[in-house]
Order: sequence, then structure tokens, then C-alpha cells
Amino acid sequence: MQDSFIKAGVIGYPVKHSKSPLLHEHWITRHQKQGAYNAIEVPPEKLENMVQDLIDRGYAGFNITLPHKQTIMHLCTDIDDTARAVGAVNTVIIEDGRLYGRNTDVFGFLENIRAAHPDFAFTGIHALVLGAGGAARAVIYGLIDAGAKQITITNRTRAKADDIAASFADLAAQHDCRLSVLDWDDRDSGDAGAAPAETDLLVNTTSLGMTGKPSLSYDVNALPSSAMVCDIVYAPLYTDLLSDARARGLRITTGIGMLLHQAKPAFAAWFGVMPDVDDLLEQKILKA
Repeated sequence: MQDSFIKAGVIGYPVKHSKSPLLHEHWITRHQKQGAYNAIEVPPEKLENMVQDLIDRGYAGFNITLPHKQTIMHLCTDIDDTARAVGAVNTVIIEDGRLYGRNTDVFGFLENIRAAHPDFAFTGIHALVLGAGGAARAVIYGLIDAGAKQITITNRTRAKADDIAASFADLAAQHDCRLSVLDWDDRDSGDAGAAPAETDLLVNTTSLGMTGKPSLSYDVNALPSSAMVCDIVYAPLYTDLLSDARARGLRITTGIGMLLHQAKPAFAAWFGVMPDVDDLLEQKILKA
């Protein structure tokens, strides 16, 4: 990686809420790099022109947030297998005027759990995933790739859960992973099936429980005592779901780590060093 001034950023619309500049600037300072990372507001109708402007200005790359994670794919020369399977690009590397799209959300999800619980093994587990949006796609892909034996998906709109299960059917078959769909009303009920009672890992990928959103109703008593509960929501850090799980003595994983760990591969691609996630950075982001 060159030692000259490196420019990177995050594009979205809106984008002022993004915490990415804070964490990347933290790493730039920590690793004594000459560079900057900016939040750049890009309206959908100006995406192509503004991306070309970043190329012309010598940017090393950029992150992508809503609403551009899918549309940016059409501008990429190359898209990695993870991004293609998930159906979204959140990181772009610019080389010789060309865009190389990557998805690091999968890495962030898995690495968050591994960092919090180094002894947790994904191989052979039964996971229950709440939600069927973009975050769920990243989680499901990561679980399949990491060796999960069975993944049950449940969503408030059953059709979306069916669609996401169908889209990953071939990949799951290749990895000897069974996908199933559970009605939302049965998400914590053993009466409709054995999914909750057999769950090794519960992951909430919905916005339920987030500050300003409706709460998530889930009876953690439906889970076995060995289960782990992960919530990708990080505002608040300890959602009601995590608080209930912790009160019951279950292992938990908060959502802030996914945000931090997914940023590491992008920083490494642009600045040439894989950064660490530590308590100082986590507290800095949470207080922002």
C-alpha cells in the first residue's frame, strides 16, 4: 500500500448518522496513516456521477450504506462471491479506475461472535434467525459457510422468509445445511415445532428492540440453557432480548461488535493494515 495520502469514505443517503468516519479515523490515528475518511451524501439519482467523481479525485475506495448497497453492484467491475450471494456490496476498492465490490457484513457477524466467545463453534449448530432482510441474508450466508447444520428462519411476513430460504437453498445443499421456515407467531413456541427448543444460536436481525422502534417480544425460556443469543441491534447495546437472555444465564453477544468488525477488512484493503477492535474504540462509538 502506498504511503501517500489515502482518501476513503462512506456513501449513503442520508449518511450523517454513520459512525464509520469515527471508527476509521480512530484507526488512521492509531496506525499513524496519512489519510482521511469522510461521510459523503449521495442521492440515488447522482450515484454514478458522484462515484466517478470519487474515482477522479483519487479515492482508494468507500463503504456503502442505504440505499446504495444493491445499486452499486451495477457499477462494479468485479463482485466477490460473498457479496453476490448476499445480494449487497458494502465495501468498494478502487484500482485503476475500476470498482471491486465486497461484502464484509458476513465477516463482521462471525468475527463478532468469535471475539466475544472464542470457544463457540459454528459447525453443526442449529440457528434460529429472526428477520428476512439484508442483514438476515448476511447472517444466513455466514452461518451456512461456517458449517451450521440447520437454520430456521422466521419473519413477520412469512413470504419473505420463504423467499430468503429459497434463495439460499442451493448453497445450503452444497454445505449439507437444512433450511426451514417457522411462522412468526410460533417463533418462541415449542408447540408448533422443535426449533426454539433445539436452538444453539438465536440471532435477531430485525430492527425490533432498537431505540425508537417497537419492542421485540420473545420468550427466552423457550431456548435451551446452552443457547447463545445475538442481537445485531446496538442502540441500545443491551436490548430487552439480550437482557432477558442474560438474566436467564444464557450467553449473549451484543451488536456493536458486528459494526466494528465489518469495518476491519475495508480498512486493511485501503490502508494496508488489519486494525484491532478494542474496548476504547467500542466505547468511543457507543458514546458518539
